[in-house]
Amino acid sequence: MVNLSVSLSGVKLDNPVIPASGTFGFGYEFMRFYDINILGSIALKGTTEEPRFGNPTPRIAECEAGLINSVGLQNPGVDNVIKIELPKLKKVYKKQVIANVSGFSVDEYARTCEKMDRQEQIGIIEVNVSCPNVHSGGMSFGTDTKFVSEVVKAVKAVTTKPVYIKLSPNVTDITEIAKACEASGADGLSLINTLLGMRINLKTRKPIIANKMGGFSGPAVFPVALRMVYQVYQAVNLPIIGIGGISSAEDVIEMMLAGATAVEIGAANLVEPFACKNIIEQLPETCQKYGIENLSDIIGGAHNG
Repeated sequence: MVNLSVSLSGVKLDNPVIPASGTFGFGYEFMRFYDINILGSIALKGTTEEPRFGNPTPRIAECEAGLINSVGLQNPGVDNVIKIELPKLKKVYKKQVIANVSGFSVDEYARTCEKMDRQEQIGIIEVNVSCPNVHSGGMSFGTDTKFVSEVVKAVKAVTTKPVYIKLSPNVTDITEIAKACEASGADGLSLINTLLGMRINLKTRKPIIANKMGGFSGPAVFPVALRMVYQVYQAVNLPIIGIGGISSAEDVIEMMLAGATAVEIGAANLVEPFACKNIIEQLPETCQKYGIENLSDIIGGAHNG
């Protein structure tokens, strides 16, 4: 019998498979497909302080090995998430979940995270630092060590639960950002967020997405995500949630060998609603195939050679 359980900063998961934020709604929507209680946890749809309508359409552009999206953090705002969405999820999902928080100023991050921290259903707070800093010319918080440090310190000052920072891959050296997060008190890291990409319509000769560029995700980014997880595991002493193009049980094992304690499945959910379920069901047999008895034993295993 293979033991699939892992632990993220003291939060125990029955298995390492988590639907990624933005690809699984608030979770309860997927109950019509299968019993979502088989999931290790759920990363909720990205939440901001105020409601957001998001970016203009079209927001999605398909690619051969992935997709580009520019949804623009459409969400009902933190108060509505707490009042409406979390109670709906609680009726059908019995485990703690991961709150994904975005913001456009340090104070906004802190206020939203503080509200999420008070919720019993929330086990981990995942902070998306890929947002533009409106007080500093629009530069993303996650591309500057000073900005990301300010966010981490502000959030940690008002929260009691583990805080994981979701890192952007659109940087020169992701390990420098990771080190800044660790030095500022982060409890863990999630990586990677989407790469920046675009597609052009040959007939109109214009970008397909209204916002011109968007986040590129899917199987094509897996080698990049794997490389960054491997590098960050070497650079810091923090648990990592690996994200980026994971679509099979083999991908999960490979990502954990690189250094991830758990994984988030993103674009695969948009292609196949049963993606997470299928991966969880395939994990025991795949582990047996590679002689793995306890999945947690392989974390960072690729660094031991």
